[in-house]
Amino acid sequence: MKQSLHDYMRVGIVHFMAYPFAMSGEGPIADSVAKIVCDEFFESIEVTHVDVPDEHERVKNLLKTSGVRVGFGAQPFILRGKLDLNSPDPEKRQQAIDVLKGAVDQAYAFGARKFGFLSGPRPQAKEQQEKALELLAESITEIGRYAQSKGDLMLSLETFDDSTDKRALIGSNRLAVELAQEIRKSVPSFGLMIDLSHLPMQTETIHEALHVSADYINHAHIGTCVINDPADPAFGDKHPYFGHPKGECKVPEVREFLRGLLENGYLVEDAADRNIVAFEVQPLGEQTSEAVIADAKRTLREAWRTL
Repeated sequence: MKQSLHDYMRVGIVHFMAYPFAMSGEGPIADSVAKIVCDEFFESIEVTHVDVPDEHERVKNLLKTSGVRVGFGAQPFILRGKLDLNSPDPEKRQQAIDVLKGAVDQAYAFGARKFGFLSGPRPQAKEQQEKALELLAESITEIGRYAQSKGDLMLSLETFDDSTDKRALIGSNRLAVELAQEIRKSVPSFGLMIDLSHLPMQTETIHEALHVSADYINHAHIGTCVINDPADPAFGDKHPYFGHPKGECKVPEVREFLRGLLENGYLVEDAADRNIVAFEVQPLGEQTSEAVIADAKRTLREAWRTL
């Protein structure tokens, strides 16, 4: 493509993956946020909770003055807290709902427009899965109505794997669409977050995933994964750098993903409100955040150049 990729999308990044220490809510979060928002390549950033008051205020000011589009990721709340929005135990499910309502409050405090999260785990017994889906729909609807009561915050359910690593209830994008159809009856702005790096673990092709989710996708992540070597430190949902020798998604896959987003109308040239395509990558071992981010930018540029 000869046109600038920025004419079609807002390039974003999941800050708390690029700087993994931030998932704890502590540490020099504001300094690392500043590195992202001061890089003009990025027009969007996804942050999560910041628990130290002074850091919280610094991050809030950085986001307010930088002009970037802000998203809030509640995935760390769910994964680290082992929360389950589709738990058959009413108390556990209500706990998860209440925690995410609190996360909605934090999202509004940061001026976020989008709220990302994921389902609870997939029950092992097949006969329990249909009930789990009903409970998940009820939980999301309650959180969505709460978010609507406070302002304009778009909920985006990220589809994960259901058998490899996270083993989430919503792994299949077809199942995610069935859920979205039900939730939109009460929460019209609800949508799905499709992540390129999850598709190999979901055993879905890029075309299959983007075709079935076309009417419901409201956010996109690009990254890679390692699934053919369980002994590799990057195995599973680790989001390693794109150049990882065992990675499933490199330039050709990113290019195909972008082509699919163009074909299904998610990416439109000079749209009044360009949609977001965000990197989800993280450094592992001795790798640095800066090098992994640079690799991601080069990968996206090359995929777009050869589109």
